[in-house]
Amino acid sequence: MEPLLRVIGLHKSFGANEVLKGINLEVNAGETITIIGPSGSGKTTLLRCINYLERPTSGHVYIGDRLIGESWNGREFRYIGDRELAKERTEMGMVFQRFNLWPHLTALGNVTLGPLRVLKKSADEARAEGEALLEKVGLGHKVHEYPERLSGGQQQRVAIARALAMQPKLLLFDEPTSALDPELIGEVLNVMRALALEGRTMLVVSHEMRFAQDVADRVIFMDHGVIVEEGSPTKLFTNPAHNRTREFLRQVVER
Repeated sequence: MEPLLRVIGLHKSFGANEVLKGINLEVNAGETITIIGPSGSGKTTLLRCINYLERPTSGHVYIGDRLIGESWNGREFRYIGDRELAKERTEMGMVFQRFNLWPHLTALGNVTLGPLRVLKKSADEARAEGEALLEKVGLGHKVHEYPERLSGGQQQRVAIARALAMQPKLLLFDEPTSALDPELIGEVLNVMRALALEGRTMLVVSHEMRFAQDVADRVIFMDHGVIVEEGSPTKLFTNPAHNRTREFLRQVVER
């Protein structure tokens, strides 16, 4: 079966700083993959290059058999325009560290904006689906609240509902709990666990080791812009093959 996501030879440099050094990655439909590693290892840059919030220096990204961010004219690859890229991005829902909600819109307004403007759904359809998604993430009673009146955990759950509203094939999570107070982390992880049980395809950058152990189908350890090691949670956490992985996990456990 063809992977849902294929990343081939992905490089990304910022000036002389090479952040990604030839990443190859495949994600199958229905898989939850967690990416772990130290700060500065390239995890967030990888997600941003996958959905072309950052343009890769070289390499290619495919959703199914569809090339993302580029076109092929038979001789060379060329970057596509912003309008076409925006359509392609709808296949990948992105949940950020800092929520990125529109402050002037209610929870429901944040969730329905994309379906109304991009998917061209009717107001009634978008509202009904938005209310159902907010109920799904435990916020059915907060549909008319503005972000400033929501806790960090509630705002992140609105952000997850917003991503789901675009009916993406792939969900990308960039350290979704890193900006939350400790007592609010669980409510977001519980929603993500439920999505994994539904069979959603998710690529999750996270420092939450318990989530990686309990929920992920595969765990990837990155360091210095490369994938050092990947495998099942049991294998990677109990019997890592590389010294660098063992060192990282030992430091995390000690903290």
